[in-house]
Amino acid sequence: MTDVEIIQMMREHFEGLFPKVCPKCGRRFATLREYILDTQRIGTTISYDAEMGDWETTQPMGAVAHANCPCGTTMALTTDGMPLSKIHLVLKWVKEETERRGLSSEELIGYVRDEVRKRVLIDPV
Repeated sequence: MTDVEIIQMMREHFEGLFPKVCPKCGRRFATLREYILDTQRIGTTISYDAEMGDWETTQPMGAVAHANCPCGTTMALTTDGMPLSKIHLVLKWVKEETERRGLSSEELIGYVRDEVRKRVLIDPV
């Protein structure tokens, strides 16, 4: 898989998580674009499977990216619900690319997060 394919796959998954509502203030984020524009990104994106080196997991722990709602509540986008076949494709790509590029999985996954965000803002679809 290429960077472009992985980024598109992740974008499609995250776009499918919307609308999303803040559990504290009730603010509704209709789209991923609105969420990106109206929340404050916090921390790094973590793939628990990659961190554990479980590249062919049968029971994914998944990945999570946190952001704060304007009210201060931390919200998360996760890979929950992503088909196992797609999770395996992503993990295989992460394993191969971290080795090839000499990056940590955290750095590579952070790059994917940044690219998804950029593309959503440039091309809202």
